[in-house]
Amino acid sequence: MNILVINAGSSSLKFQLIDMENERARISGGCLRIGLEGSTFEAKLPDGQEIERSLPMKDHAEAFLAVKNALTTGETRVIGSLEEINAVGHRVVQGGQKLQRSVRITDEVLREIEGLAELAPLHNPAHVLAIRACRAVFGQALPQAAVFDTAFHSTMPPEAYMFPLPYEYYEKYSIRRYGFHGTSHKFVSARCAEVMGRPLSELKLITCHLGNGSSITAVKYGQSVDTSMGLTPLDGFMMGTRCGGVDPSAVLYLMEKEGWTPARAAEVLNKRSGALGVSGISSDDRDVKAAALAGDERALLSRAIHRYQVRKFIGAYAAAMDGVDAIVFTGGIGENTFDLRAHVCKNLTYLGVTFDDEANLRYVRGAEGEISGADSKVKVFVLPTNEELVIARETKGLC
Repeated sequence: MNILVINAGSSSLKFQLIDMENERARISGGCLRIGLEGSTFEAKLPDGQEIERSLPMKDHAEAFLAVKNALTTGETRVIGSLEEINAVGHRVVQGGQKLQRSVRITDEVLREIEGLAELAPLHNPAHVLAIRACRAVFGQALPQAAVFDTAFHSTMPPEAYMFPLPYEYYEKYSIRRYGFHGTSHKFVSARCAEVMGRPLSELKLITCHLGNGSSITAVKYGQSVDTSMGLTPLDGFMMGTRCGGVDPSAVLYLMEKEGWTPARAAEVLNKRSGALGVSGISSDDRDVKAAALAGDERALLSRAIHRYQVRKFIGAYAAAMDGVDAIVFTGGIGENTFDLRAHVCKNLTYLGVTFDDEANLRYVRGAEGEISGADSKVKVFVLPTNEELVIARETKGLC
């Protein structure tokens, strides 16, 4: 059984074709800068061969045509025809309160996803475009499923997901904490239990998905009980360009002083803040790290804020669950930035964490393993995430 996994953005479309017999990707790639000048198509084959070429794509329909051609023709051909694709699984960021689990896509479901655009204006409209374009190119008969970032967090109790605003706004507009990166937190928490050789239902875990977008989740006995992102992916702690949690009065003050509209405020908070805003150098942690090593004070401050906030959330979630059995680092930064892991873990001695510096240096670039000391009361792991596989598994179960 072959599942095509799609992760669409407003100007991008990433894909993987996964063979569910061995749960391995037969091909992966992406269409970048859709609708813009300089659009490109990228693909990677299991043997490591990488292909990149310029390809005009004015919309998502043309991007799906590019994917279709790549799957069935030329040097990237991995199947004989589209009939070998059994279903398509789409990553959808926001499912709201109604769509709290993965679903097979119908016209009604598509309308629900579209209706949640206000809660995820940068994401849900792009997912709707992709689903419709997929139907147009691959045909109405091919089953499609929606797998929601928010679904894993639907188990949070009210005291975790409710904001202390007038209750009427929750009733009128569904204003609450939803959480994101759910497929990643779900995958690594299950993988952590496997590595530990213990049932997930017995473990208290803190999973740290750290990348350009970041979130930390408290996973108690297999269920998300709290997570750092909120109504949108802006909340939580400092990210590449997002500010994370700040005093709302600071935003109101700046709106008044700078004459910001809500749209301008959203742009500053989402695209000009975080590591980029503090360092003034880049949103990429590798660039900020290089500047910090060279002695740049704002780069040093940016990295210090990030580490401090990660530690705070870990401590908060250990308190929320009345203990923790293991901590997991994943995501581009979590999997590769060993100095951040060392700093965070060496400041968790109150939890009984001890640290293995040599192991920490080994586990980068896709390697997984334990980085805590043999006598550590709390285990610490580096576990590469695989969100696409979660989407494929969910899609297989539905289609």
